[in-house]
Amino acid sequence: MSSAGLPSELSFGGVRPLRGRLRVPGDKSISHRAVMFAALARGRCRVEHLATGEDVAATRRAFARLGVRSNDIVGGLVVTGAGFDGLREPDDVLDCGNSGTTTRLLTGILAGQSFVSILTGDASLRARPMRRIVEPLRRMGAAIDGRDDGNQAPLVVRGRALQAIVHESQVASAQVKSCVLLAGLQADGATIVTEPVRSRDHTERMLGAFGAPIRVDGLTVVVERGGWDAFDLVVPADPSSAAFFAVGAAITPGSDLVIEDVALNPTRIGFVEVLRRMGAAIEVREREVRAGEPVGEIHVRHAPLTATTIAGAEVPAVIDEIPALAVAAAFAEGVTEIHDAAELTVKESNRIGTIHQELTQLGVGCEPLADGLVIRGGAPRASKLKSHGDHRIAMAVAIAANAIDGESAVRGWRAVGSSYPEFHEHLALVTGA
Repeated sequence: MSSAGLPSELSFGGVRPLRGRLRVPGDKSISHRAVMFAALARGRCRVEHLATGEDVAATRRAFARLGVRSNDIVGGLVVTGAGFDGLREPDDVLDCGNSGTTTRLLTGILAGQSFVSILTGDASLRARPMRRIVEPLRRMGAAIDGRDDGNQAPLVVRGRALQAIVHESQVASAQVKSCVLLAGLQADGATIVTEPVRSRDHTERMLGAFGAPIRVDGLTVVVERGGWDAFDLVVPADPSSAAFFAVGAAITPGSDLVIEDVALNPTRIGFVEVLRRMGAAIEVREREVRAGEPVGEIHVRHAPLTATTIAGAEVPAVIDEIPALAVAAAFAEGVTEIHDAAELTVKESNRIGTIHQELTQLGVGCEPLADGLVIRGGAPRASKLKSHGDHRIAMAVAIAANAIDGESAVRGWRAVGSSYPEFHEHLALVTGA
């Protein structure tokens, strides 16, 4: 389902408990990487249960322009891997849409190719910072141009032979880390990336499971030139998408919900620990390991919540879930503080500003900070709400509206098309709406 097929506004008529079992779409981060790594593998790969939003579709379209063949099958696709040496110069600009993951990881791949590529996206993507990837890639020998000396797309990548570097990242960013590692797999020597704190590690886990020359030592990852063989993968469900339903069940009286087959990567389920600190009745059960990723289910029941503090090394593991956690804070007793989260300002919207606006609209006391928020929990009221063109803001205010007496609405609902176009259908499924 594309965003064009979604309603522009979603309406809510009162409190509806979340009950039963639900499998949310495939993990978006793993889906991006599954498409990329299949395209770069040696042989035919089968990938099932991909994320259904427009972001992953942008990654698929980009690799099609790079000469990689893929065929849709029931529940997934088959990709004929081209390897790093089999990509071809695209005959047009690569449109990454709203996907920062597509742009940043693909730039690392293209940096080591023998041709010229141009990457662009929508207005939101073109405003997001790219110097954090451009600078290390230039040090490796890549020639990259763009607006503001390469800080903003469109980016022009003139692929060249690369040399390994030692890169100490100033931010804990899986996109930056993955970009440099993917370039390093095409470089002479050992490329070493160190982070200040651990960010999402899907790239390391998946490439390690597929046989790529990669090793991890604490906060440091090392790669050398090399590739990997074909693989089959059923993508586990997205924990970031699951987080909205987990918060929805926690704040809505009468809820009892199981979210199935979820990726339980420790760098992705920090929101579970935050909700537990707040008093949520939440259980996690690991069932298996798939492509290096633990997979299982999350069981949530309604319980009264109390305020907490989210700060420091915990923040990178919950950065995408902060919109949902801010809604939990709005329903909790006490004052919740969020610090060290300035990265929120360079997401699909300035999420510090947009969360502040929407919680205020709900009648919740909320103070924006340079690096976070102060939220005074209380009794949110029904209201007219907005997505601000940001999929996570849209889903966060939707779960709030579902837990409030009275009539509410979320305008700009089509924003969810980038990651979770079925969200309103799944919410109706578990609420009986």
